[in-house]
Amino acid sequence: MSAGISVGGTSFRDRWTVCLEPRSQPEVRLFFFPYAGGGTVTYAGWRGIFPAAVEMHAICLPGRESRLREPPLSHLWPLVEALDQALVPLLDVPFAFFGHSLGALVSFELARQLRRRTRDPLHLFVSGCRAPQSEQRRPPKHQLADDAFIAALQALNGTPRAVLEDAELMQCFLPSLRADFTMFETYSYADEAPLACPIVAFGGLQDPEIDEAELTGWEFQTSASFAHYMFAGDHFFLQDSRLPIAQAIVRHLAPHLARAGEA
Repeated sequence: MSAGISVGGTSFRDRWTVCLEPRSQPEVRLFFFPYAGGGTVTYAGWRGIFPAAVEMHAICLPGRESRLREPPLSHLWPLVEALDQALVPLLDVPFAFFGHSLGALVSFELARQLRRRTRDPLHLFVSGCRAPQSEQRRPPKHQLADDAFIAALQALNGTPRAVLEDAELMQCFLPSLRADFTMFETYSYADEAPLACPIVAFGGLQDPEIDEAELTGWEFQTSASFAHYMFAGDHFFLQDSRLPIAQAIVRHLAPHLARAGEA
């Protein structure tokens, strides 16, 4: 496997991914894409719930965690192009994507980018995100004044109250949060042929941002099978539903996993 391009002692690839559960012989690599303001820690609690055949990799974006000193990206296409280059050495085994909210959109466009080089994922798992062709019906948040922006974050219920109420911490996090919301809210969908891989969508029954009709619109982005699951909870339903979500992912990946039953 290629070591990647070295940048200041750290490979280009290694800046973009964190392997949460290394496997000696992975049959599938499952990549997790964070929601706006999220990071690799978002999926750290998912360790131990996938079979030994699945190797978990979390995407690390600029402007947070180990990359806090790097300027965050506020447009989707430079991000997709960087991920396209960074993930190539890890695509030597079959792979699948899981993304929540902004992460779903990024993983979708990355799947379309990889298709241009005949590297299709086995599955695309999208969560808490309207279908990309759906019109944005909610007022944008990225241009709000700080107080209003923080209030909007609080209403979404995805950022701990202790962080929202800590002015010093918020000054650190606001640039990446605004960049992520800018990326999501300025995204412009371009019509292309549906993906050849199956798509599975997950949604929250009480999500004020995404309704079930917007979620099921993902069906039109695949020429293969489509399924969707709804769980109790708001936009961040995945925080309490990671086990049933993971179980659904494993069921859909099972045809590709000879060792699906191994913990």
